[in-house]
Amino acid sequence: MSPTLVGTTGLPLPCIRRGKVRDVYALGDDCLLLVASDRVSAFDVVMRELVPYKGAVLTQLTAWWLNQFADEIAHHMLSVDASAIVADTPALAPYLHQLQGRVMLCRRTEVFPIECVVRGYISGSAWKEYGATGTLAGEALPAGMLESSPFPHPVFSPATKAETGHDENITVPQMRAAIGEPDATALEALARRLYARGRDIAATRGIIIADTKFEFGRAPDGRILLIDEVMTPDSSRFWPADQYAPGRAQPSFDKQPLRDWLDGERRAGRWDGNAPPPTLTEQVIAATSERYLDAYRRITGAPLDLKVLQ
Repeated sequence: MSPTLVGTTGLPLPCIRRGKVRDVYALGDDCLLLVASDRVSAFDVVMRELVPYKGAVLTQLTAWWLNQFADEIAHHMLSVDASAIVADTPALAPYLHQLQGRVMLCRRTEVFPIECVVRGYISGSAWKEYGATGTLAGEALPAGMLESSPFPHPVFSPATKAETGHDENITVPQMRAAIGEPDATALEALARRLYARGRDIAATRGIIIADTKFEFGRAPDGRILLIDEVMTPDSSRFWPADQYAPGRAQPSFDKQPLRDWLDGERRAGRWDGNAPPPTLTEQVIAATSERYLDAYRRITGAPLDLKVLQ
């Protein structure tokens, strides 16, 4: 059987937000439903085609990490059991096939407007800025670094949260000005500790977590909770340790096949980098899906249960 593909959802609940991947619904005053679709974006453009299993990988891998981190910090997850969620909210019964594997019931929080990025290796936007100015968010980095080389110590690199387009790297002083010194200090400490824990777990699976981002929210009782997706291929750079070599870009367990193909379309003059995107080939869709499934399998040590997604 083919997997159920989920694009834009239409649950009979108040829709708070539709991101590039997730649809967020209010469930009462205290809870949210996060539904990870199979939508995929690259270069800030959402593709028309869907990637099989992508939403389930994001939800189930986040749930796995939240369970690993439960002794480090409280989190917002209440359940990823779609059948139980539907049983408690009968109006969702007709949508059970869409929710299986990809829905998370969460506590509602007041979200801090900061992406808490921790970088163990220099890559992506950090490498581009460093190559141009020798800095990251305007702050000087050691001279002579190579692309993908490790930092002497992980770098905390906050960013503003953008609804559209790229998040913008900011300095720690700018973060403090935005949310206050006590919360900025607490979030940095939490992000660093979670990155170190996740990095060490992934290393035992032969994966380098080059960088990742965390998001946090404040619960009504004042606690800081870990929220949103956690250490997924969409929020992190995963590199195979056995292929790692500094001085170049690294192969990664994410949507790199999609990015590479789109780059080829741009170089060939068939796409200008803006919406609408070109039509994806079946080979690109399949390769991207397999990257997500492979990331889940390697990190958790078990394949994603596909039976509930048919």
